[in-house]
Amino acid sequence: MKKSLLRVAAPFLLLAFTARPSAAQVQPELNPDGTRTNDSTRVQLTVPLDSLVAEPTSAADSARLVWLQTPPELRDLVGDRVGCLDTDMPHVFNGTVMSFVNYFTLRNRGYTQRILERQNLYFPLFEKYLAKYHLPQDLKYLAVVESALLPTARSRVGAVGLWQFMGPTGRDMRLLQNEYIDERMNPEKSTEAACKYLRDLYRMFGDWELVLAAYNWGGGNVQRAMKRTGKKTFWDLYPQLPKETRNYVPTFTAAMYTLQHAKEHGLHNDSLRYLYPEATDTLLISGRSLDLRKLSAQFGLDSAALGRYNPEIRKTYLPETIQNYKLTVPACVRTEMAMLDRNTVLDFCKVVLPPPRPITPLVPALPAADSAAALAAAEKAAEQPRYRRVRHSVKRGESIADVAERYEVSQAQLRRWNKLARGKALVPKQQLVVFVPVEETPAVAARKAPVPARLPLPTDKPSKEAASPAVAAATTRPAKPAPVADDEDSTEAAAEPQKAVAAAPARPARSREREVAAEAKANSAAPADDDSLPTEYIVRRGDNLTRLARERGVTVAQLMAWNSLESEAVVPGQKLLLHTPTEAEAAAAIKAAARRVAATAARPTDVLPAPKVHLVQPGDTLYNISRRYQGVTVEQLRKLNHLKSDEVKPGQKLLVQG
Repeated sequence: MKKSLLRVAAPFLLLAFTARPSAAQVQPELNPDGTRTNDSTRVQLTVPLDSLVAEPTSAADSARLVWLQTPPELRDLVGDRVGCLDTDMPHVFNGTVMSFVNYFTLRNRGYTQRILERQNLYFPLFEKYLAKYHLPQDLKYLAVVESALLPTARSRVGAVGLWQFMGPTGRDMRLLQNEYIDERMNPEKSTEAACKYLRDLYRMFGDWELVLAAYNWGGGNVQRAMKRTGKKTFWDLYPQLPKETRNYVPTFTAAMYTLQHAKEHGLHNDSLRYLYPEATDTLLISGRSLDLRKLSAQFGLDSAALGRYNPEIRKTYLPETIQNYKLTVPACVRTEMAMLDRNTVLDFCKVVLPPPRPITPLVPALPAADSAAALAAAEKAAEQPRYRRVRHSVKRGESIADVAERYEVSQAQLRRWNKLARGKALVPKQQLVVFVPVEETPAVAARKAPVPARLPLPTDKPSKEAASPAVAAATTRPAKPAPVADDEDSTEAAAEPQKAVAAAPARPARSREREVAAEAKANSAAPADDDSLPTEYIVRRGDNLTRLARERGVTVAQLMAWNSLESEAVVPGQKLLLHTPTEAEAAAAIKAAARRVAATAARPTDVLPAPKVHLVQPGDTLYNISRRYQGVTVEQLRKLNHLKSDEVKPGQKLLVQG
């Protein structure tokens, strides 16, 4: 029985014995004393695994993918051109460089063409300072990588200007940075600072590839990476660098190649608006304030022209504390400046600020019988808010500067109230909260007389209206100056003179007609005509009368009188006259006003009733509407119209009387 079992089991035992060499692991080796070792590092595989099968294949990066998708002929052509670049700067050609060449020449041609439009404006400036500090001329392409040749460019981490200086680095390079001026955006000063910085980096590393990496990542970081790894070249340090710094040198090489061979890739065309340097002059400003908009209007420039010549100025004016600031102006200003006295022009362009508000006297707490009532009144007055909360709906094309100028607040306040990030654009229909100061004494509001658009030159010919003393006085010193606190109130008072006439005591009809005629003539009087300024303006989206009047140095009342407007509402495409109407138009307006006065002369003591319904115009708020109707407050408007918030929409009808 046992023998039969052995004969049956023998084949299976033989099969198991022959199959052992194909096992995954061998038996552990024995120690000299006969015990088994537990060292797992000495356990070996009898059959080594195939590396292509055992390890997962890594996904090809974008540069490798672009390299494989690019036709070989184009790769060879670009490689030959890069190798033939006559420059001291790095120009290694690889797949990463090719991917950025495709980006500049194929995928984003519009971006490259915007750079080509600006290169003739800034490259001569860069070449001048690079030659001054004995640096390679091709370092000018570094500004293309940094800012795309935009002097006001700002990165997400706070780098500013053509050369993208951070705040501490800019201060180390003696670039002024304060509330009014940021010289990191000055093309000349920032370029000279960048040349000094690049010279210092080259003295530190002696290799231009490492200089470019240090310009992006910081010299200290590159030095620490070299000390940690022992590597001395950029491509040896390549795996240890951040992703942005790894792509920095290939991007520089691709930008240098693309701009030098833009013609071969068809990037130039007739539709591009190339910019070139203009002849400029400097105007020294020291110890006096300067309103840049007034200076632009004086010399017939666009309101944003001086901002383009001086991108480092952060506001529309310079304060009195400015010292020895060289303002860049176009050379054409020199002729008119020679005809006028310099101090006269600068005094005319001073910043006019409203006078300070009167201090509200405190009620003394006397131990008399009425002291309790006085204290209660003082506490009640103290509890009243000094500012009124207003909600503003952003219109298309509006910026933070426009909203701040409309409500006479600073841009910093507007950002702080609404938690807006610096540099982020506003979105149409976005709701903003603005705190407007409460007018405690509206009857005694601060007033200032409007100034003419420009000083007359000695060669200007006086017009017929300006020849008469009465009209000249009305032009330079209006009889009714507009309040500073609210332009809309002044507009209402100037656009509807018949209301004020109706409320006055009865006078003879002829004298009243003469007064109305003189007032209409004074309202329609304009500054001296200038053939170089436009006489008509077509309203664009986002425009309003207040901004148009401020930019052209006239009042809202004059624009309404010249164009026969009943309200401040304007629509895109509408034509507006920017000059005094003809004599026939003025005579017709005077006769119409006289007829309205004659109709109300029969009942001089009657006051025109205020309308019961107000049609909301674009830009209206509950606060502005309440200011237009005497005795109406924002709370009354909310109660009458069952409003839960201060938001109103154009075309909405509001009850202003119960």
